[in-house]
Amino acid sequence: MPAAGADGTIWFLTGSQGLYGPEVVQQVRDNATAIAGQLGDSKLIDATVLVKPVLTSADAIRRIMLEANADDSCIGVVCWMHTFSPAKMWIAGLEALRKPLLHLHTQANQALPWAEIDMDFMNLNQAAHGDREFAYIQTRLGVRRKTVAGHVSDESTLAAVGDWVRAARGAATVRSLTLARFGDNMRDVAVTEGDKVEAQRRFGVSVNTYGVNDLVAVVDAVDDAAIDDLVAEYEDTYTLAAALRAGGDQRESLRYAARIEAGLRQFLSDGGFGAFTTNFQDLGGLRQLPGLAVQRLMADGYGFGGEGDWKTSVILATLKAMGRGRPGGTSFMEDYTYHLVPGEEKILGAHMLEVCPTIAAGRPSCEIHPLGIGDREDPVRLVFDAEPGPAVIVGIADMGDRFRLVLNEVDVVPPDAELPKLPVARAIWRPQPNFRTSTQAWLTAGGPHHTVLSTALTTDEVDDLATILGVELLVIDGDTTTRGFAKEVRWNQAYHRLAQGL
Repeated sequence: MPAAGADGTIWFLTGSQGLYGPEVVQQVRDNATAIAGQLGDSKLIDATVLVKPVLTSADAIRRIMLEANADDSCIGVVCWMHTFSPAKMWIAGLEALRKPLLHLHTQANQALPWAEIDMDFMNLNQAAHGDREFAYIQTRLGVRRKTVAGHVSDESTLAAVGDWVRAARGAATVRSLTLARFGDNMRDVAVTEGDKVEAQRRFGVSVNTYGVNDLVAVVDAVDDAAIDDLVAEYEDTYTLAAALRAGGDQRESLRYAARIEAGLRQFLSDGGFGAFTTNFQDLGGLRQLPGLAVQRLMADGYGFGGEGDWKTSVILATLKAMGRGRPGGTSFMEDYTYHLVPGEEKILGAHMLEVCPTIAAGRPSCEIHPLGIGDREDPVRLVFDAEPGPAVIVGIADMGDRFRLVLNEVDVVPPDAELPKLPVARAIWRPQPNFRTSTQAWLTAGGPHHTVLSTALTTDEVDDLATILGVELLVIDGDTTTRGFAKEVRWNQAYHRLAQGL
């Protein structure tokens, strides 16, 4: 199993100042502990929230930020100014911080006790004052952060914090991710190429290439007992085609698919890899293109990209970590063909074999069919339709001077009719705001044909991730217009080039 960003902790940091005296600082501490407890107890926030001592000096602030950087279990920090906290104290700490930051603009009390308000109350409960000071210095320093305003008893406040926590987990995942490429990219394809050094600098991911026969050696060494166990699991989990059942004339193909899975899983586990790619043009001694194995590994949280597409594999691993524990699933995907009946436009997405069963509607069917690409034996794969519902499609492209994420909000829908001759897993969706605008915008953005489809995440979490990583994100949603989107692309081009400096 991949590390998936670890369970992680969020550090809750509260700002004040010493001139209020020890009694006020203790009350700040008590209130901060209560608020951190409300965050930690919420089912919308998937992390342990640790409250830290109240910060009243520049040295204490700098040291706590350095401690957060050094603690691998810390995936982000939440900052709140309970009282006024002079922001020059925060400069060194904010400059040192390398973990994701959320500025929570809240206060201890939800309602004002109108008849009891005196100056002691005003001095203690002045987040409205202190957080503005803190926000100014963050903006002055150019600190990337998310700002959430509202009381922590409000579910919308908790949900916004929870979205950011998932993004912070995604960032922790990609920053410690190691990816194995079996072979190179598909020959002559442009969009699957990319700068692996820049990816490691920007995201933290380490992308490494291995000969396919390095994998083959591990696959060939798998013992029969491991194969027997996997085949029994297949029989319990999926509906097996007759030819793959015990006594079927292609039963051995199922066993070889299990051999690939066991060997691939061992290779990834032994190497500490959380993502990988394959390429049908470079299969070495493999008798089948890995299909079933890839699908099942994705279901366990591994990132994957077909045809050597390591960038999509990275994003899949990241989004899978972010969607952990949520209803729905997240899968490698590819736009394949269109239904262009006016008013009924839809996109049919699939791939040769590799679509993750976490997005399946119902029990997948395990089947074997010929594959006209790759010059190998007929591969085993899972076949299913995707569960209907709202989703996001996310793609990543290397623009030469930066990486760009493109996101389209979509609605996954059932097929209009059965697809008895399509021997692969598939998803069908209606893109927002409509087919013409969404596809024109995607093409204008230079969005890739390999993507990640997630029914577990929304635009908000991906937007938070892009902010944390400092990566461009273009969103296509119900409000998008072709003209406005084209302007956004041009503005972004100028902004990101200026932001990089000379």
